[in-house]
Amino acid sequence: MPGHHPPRGRRTTERKGDVRERAILDTCEALLDQKGYEAMTVGDIAQGAGITRGALYFYYGSKQEVVTALVARTVEHLWERSRLTARTDEPRRAITAAMQRTVELWNEHGLVMRTAIDLSLTVPEIGELWNHTADLFITAITAVLERAGIQAGTAPDQASAMARALCWMIERTFYHASQESPEKLQAASATCEHIWLTSAGLTT
Repeated sequence: MPGHHPPRGRRTTERKGDVRERAILDTCEALLDQKGYEAMTVGDIAQGAGITRGALYFYYGSKQEVVTALVARTVEHLWERSRLTARTDEPRRAITAAMQRTVELWNEHGLVMRTAIDLSLTVPEIGELWNHTADLFITAITAVLERAGIQAGTAPDQASAMARALCWMIERTFYHASQESPEKLQAASATCEHIWLTSAGLTT
């Protein structure tokens, strides 16, 4: 992944490069809100991060690479918060926890998520990241459905197909709700949670 470096050893302080990369990505996220993807420039990002354009190019080759790295960081956070869903024993609790984590991430980074969706068809690296993330969630949702008693398989009434439909429904619902308000996001979450519970046969 552009700009991503795995941790080495037991370093207790950040390298200068780590601090700069974080500043670049944080600035990029702020500029998405202030200017939008099309209007912001590499110069804007460098200035906001407190470095020269030449220094920025040491880390990323273009604005597109910076945004791709920002999306990668965001979906990593998304998956870190949600990966336990597939391992939670009680399906109802797993569904509630997964939806709450999703609300939190969309509240914190909704603009990055919407940008990822908008660019996923035209920027192959972002499309690959987003689709891989969706596949991880589909796997997690499938596991929850199967634990709730839905038959495994890819037929329309079986867990895998239902999980795929639920995943993309959640994505589209949150995409639109995140453009309005935190209250709309919470309402969207409640709706998606109800549909997921209903699909799993867990409503009373």
